[in-house]
Formats: sequence, C-alpha cells, structure tokens
Amino acid sequence: MKRPAPEAAKRQAAKGRAAGESVNLHINEVETHIQLGKRLPYDEREASNDPNEKGSSSTMKKTVAILLAFMLLVTLAAACAGGNAGTSGQTGGTGNAGPSSAGGGTAGGDAADGTPEPVTISIYYPLPDQTEARKLEDDKIRRFQEKYPHVNIVKSDWHYSVEEIGLKMAANEAPTFFNTWATEAKFLVERGWAADITELWNNYEYKDQINPILANQFIIDGRVYGIPQKGYTTAVVMNKKMLDEKGVPVPGYDWTWEDMLQTAKAVADPAKGIAGIAPMGKGNEAGWNWTNFLFTAGGEIQEVKDGKVIATFNSEAGLKALELYHRLRWEANAIPQDWALNWGEAVGAFAQGRTAMVIAGADGPIDQELNQGGMRPEDVLTFPIPSMEKGGPHYGVLGGDWLVINPNATPEQQKAAFDYITFDYFTDDYLESLERDIQARREEGKYFIPPQFNYFSNDSEYGRRVQAIFDKYDNVYKYDPESDKLFDGKPEAQFNTQDYYSVMTDVIQKVFSSKDVDLKKELDLAAEYVQTHFFDKIALE
Repeated sequence: MKRPAPEAAKRQAAKGRAAGESVNLHINEVETHIQLGKRLPYDEREASNDPNEKGSSSTMKKTVAILLAFMLLVTLAAACAGGNAGTSGQTGGTGNAGPSSAGGGTAGGDAADGTPEPVTISIYYPLPDQTEARKLEDDKIRRFQEKYPHVNIVKSDWHYSVEEIGLKMAANEAPTFFNTWATEAKFLVERGWAADITELWNNYEYKDQINPILANQFIIDGRVYGIPQKGYTTAVVMNKKMLDEKGVPVPGYDWTWEDMLQTAKAVADPAKGIAGIAPMGKGNEAGWNWTNFLFTAGGEIQEVKDGKVIATFNSEAGLKALELYHRLRWEANAIPQDWALNWGEAVGAFAQGRTAMVIAGADGPIDQELNQGGMRPEDVLTFPIPSMEKGGPHYGVLGGDWLVINPNATPEQQKAAFDYITFDYFTDDYLESLERDIQARREEGKYFIPPQFNYFSNDSEYGRRVQAIFDKYDNVYKYDPESDKLFDGKPEAQFNTQDYYSVMTDVIQKVFSSKDVDLKKELDLAAEYVQTHFFDKIALE
C-alpha cells in the first residue's frame, strides 16, 4: 500500500535539518509520528496539541549545547574503542540491530594496504514463520560475504510499520536498510528517513534495466530514495473449489461489480460462518481495499488545482463505490459477520476456507492458500478488480515492496547496503539460487509463488531466463495470461494517502455496522475532514 506523508513537512527532511531549527519542532514532529496510525474516527477527533507552546530560548540553547557536547564525547569514545559498540547480534546472527548498526560501527575507507575497512550493516530479514524466505536469504548472505568478507551482517527482523518508524528513527534503532511500500516515498523523504541514493543509483550498471513503473515510485524531484523488489496490482483472489462445491458458476475474468456481488452472495453461507468475499474492514487496509472500486468507478482521491490539493473522493464515483459496499453487507449478506478484519485476518480467513474471495496483491493470499491451506493451484484463481460496468477499466491500486537505506548510516554502510540489496539482481547466481529454492520447496511439498511484477521487465532477456526456470517446475504457481492482460495498475494519490485511508476506514465501518447510514453525508464529512486536517496544510512548491 502506498503511504505518502500525513502532514506538510515542508520537504526539509531530504536536505537535512538546518542548524537553526528549534528543538521543540523536532520533539513535536516525533510526537506526531509516534501517534500516526492511532487516530480516532474523524467525527470524534479534537485538536488538542498547542503548536505555539515553547520553552525559554536561552535555556533551550544551553540544553542543545550540552547535548551536542555529550554526543561528541560518546562519538569519540566509540571511535577510540574501534569496535561495533551498540550492535546486537553476530555476523549472520538473528535479532534486532542496535543503534550503531545504522549510523555507527567501524566503517571507513580502504586501509593503507588496499584492503577495505570492516563495516557492519543490519539487514531486512524475513520473519520467523517465513522459513523458505529465510533459507533463501541465508544463502544470499553466505554468497555476499564470500565476495565482501569485510562486511559484517546483522539480521534484523523488524519490518516496516507506520506506527513504529518514528520511534525507530528517533532512537536510531532502524536497520541499515528496511522494507517499505510505494505509498511511503514522500512520507519517508520529507522526514529525512530515507537516504538519497542518487549517486549510488547512477553508478549502478543495471539501473536502466530496472522496471521503470516500480523504480519511479521512489524517484522524487529527480532524486532516488528506494530500490524496488517486486510489485503488484491489487486483485481479487478466488477459491474456485468453494464455488464448485456450491455449484456456483465461475465468472469470466472480464467481470463487473454485479458479477462479483452475485457470486459472493451465491457462495456465502452466513449460518455456517462462510462469507462470499471479505473486504478488509479494519486498519488502513479497509480504505485501501475500497479505493480500488473508487478508481474503477472513475473517481480520484484528490486533484491539484491552483496550487492546492483538493479532496475529490466524495464524488459521484465515490458514492457508487460506497453503495457497492452497502449492498455487499446488507443486500447480499456476503461479507463476514465479524467483518472488522485487517490484511492478515482477511487473508487468513481466505486460507482457512471461511471466505471465497479476498482483495489484495495476489501472491500473499495464494501463498497462504497453497502452502498453508493445502489447496491445489488450479483451485486458486486471480481476477482483476471488476469493472463497474461491462467494458469498463479494471483498475487496481498499484503497490509493491521497496527497500530504503537508513540516512543515519555512514557512506560506507550505505554503499555496503546498496551492494547487498542489488547483489542478486541480474545475476546467474540468483537464477541458480532461485532454482535451488524451487527444488527445495518441491521436496517439501510446497509451492513457489512468483510476484506479479519483478524488479526487471518480464519481456527482457533476464525476464525470459527467469520464466524458463518457472516453466520447468510444476510447483511454481502460474498466473493465467487471460487474467493478467486485463490488469490495469493505477498509482495511489501523491499526498497523504495513508491519512485518507484511515478516514475512509471509519466510513466503511459505519457502512458495515449501520444499515440506515447516510452514505453521501458520511462521504462528504470524510472529505471535509481530510481537506481541513491534511490537504489544506500542504505547501506546494
């Protein structure tokens, strides 16, 4: 999901903070982002912070001087120690890296004899239950350290969270590089939480072969701040077996809203706790799911007009999309009775056979359905988001995974992190590692689920080599090309997408909980709230 900045941060972060900025501003900024994601419903919020409250200027200056002196002493002490103080874990070890894993350590230039100085980086590492992914990453670590023995690697299984990134950065505890999504580009850049890697990018020999649709999401004002891993267009993933068991015809890929509603209604069995479809109803995921239908109805989240950002999602298209959700809940009775599900809960319900359809990037639900739910590939289908009317567009929110380098890391650590991230890109070693992974999964009775979009173009020479490997194995999930050709990815809004999602989640919860809700009124109130609390605060250059 895409998550640009929730407040106008004046684009100061990417350039570094000026020396004259007040300490109080930074405190307020950190407090703001610590609270991000824990918002009250839009009609219950009250402005309670006082931005004008400031301390004594002279006292503050003294405090700053003392803090700077203390930090200098700590830095000198660490340098004299010559080690990696503060870095938890061992080479290739597990656990979260301490503060020095991003900005400290003994990184430096080449020694007098030409050998590189030791450098420690903490890497984004798969979660404990992602056993296959961990095996693949461990193999990459081994091969990387064979080529770069001076790089000490600490495994960090912290995964990006909007609620936690402010705390991690304030405490200098974020890993040297971490995962994020397309929506986070402006959010991270404007707060100084993503390193400017333009020079590293421009010196990368394969930069022109990177999938431009994905790469462009993290290029802001001509500067590069992130490296794509994979992407997707939001889809509807369907359990065909559930339809077959109830004698419900499988719709064609070029389907409509009405096709989806009638299919969901026919397969649902509320008395048994079986839903036809599980639109997410909790967390910002609910607003994200709904936005796909806003797009297919021809609507937009916002527009830039006369130098201002204007909320436009309370349009006729927005109303039609909200009416669809109301019909799914109250006319078709096709959604879960416990509809307040986030991404993990909705996808989990799909894997457990408690809903026939789920709205998400396809590879996650398919992986859970096949490797945890015991389904066969032919029983799991990937559909584009249905068009509002026959012949209309099948827009799906464009998303994916990117890696961002910590700006607190030293130049040597940033270079080592960039080298690690791109280590397997466009290489024969990766193809060999990929094939070994597929073979190992086959021996364990598990499937490999390719991403919908790779960091490279599928029609490139390298893409064809990857596809040739996929074609050799029956445990590689194959997307239906007839479905794929209908997908039409649409990037999310440029500004405050996450805040918009949060507010729309409140509206969706009212729609699912109250049959008599005034849809137009709630949509207008939501747009007014987003406009006054977020969009009006954006200063466009």
